[in-house]
Amino acid sequence: MGQPLSSSPRTTEAPDESRDRIASVLDPFQPHVLSAFRVVVGLLFACHGAATLFDVLGGPASGQGPAVAEWPGWWAAAIQLGGGILVLAGVFTRPAALLCSGSMAYAYFVEHQSEGLFPIENGGNLSALYCWAFFLIAVFGPGRWTVTSVLQRARSAR
Repeated sequence: MGQPLSSSPRTTEAPDESRDRIASVLDPFQPHVLSAFRVVVGLLFACHGAATLFDVLGGPASGQGPAVAEWPGWWAAAIQLGGGILVLAGVFTRPAALLCSGSMAYAYFVEHQSEGLFPIENGGNLSALYCWAFFLIAVFGPGRWTVTSVLQRARSAR
């Protein structure tokens, strides 16, 4: 029979102390990493919209883009392009991110869910990831680097 857990050798550092040390190193970077995350997600999302609307960057997956104002394809692509640009720039970030998140939730539940329960089964991986990524941005905000903050600093300097 092995030794009880309580008599096993202990490390000199408690788990809470280790977590606190890691947090103290990483926490100062949170607003910068959140900004970088927002920029990347916004850029990638805008590229999907541009591809669908303007037949660039590999074009629409079907080979032909939707007609202007066609539901839901054209509207989804317009939200992807416009919302992605707003999120990327950090302008009206939270409302834009919430709209993008909702559009991806719609895409997942309307377009993918009927094909299977899990995203890996129904091809809804990107929709689910974008939905949650944009929801995270909507909840936590844009981070430090935004066009809005640059404009506010310029106004206050005047």
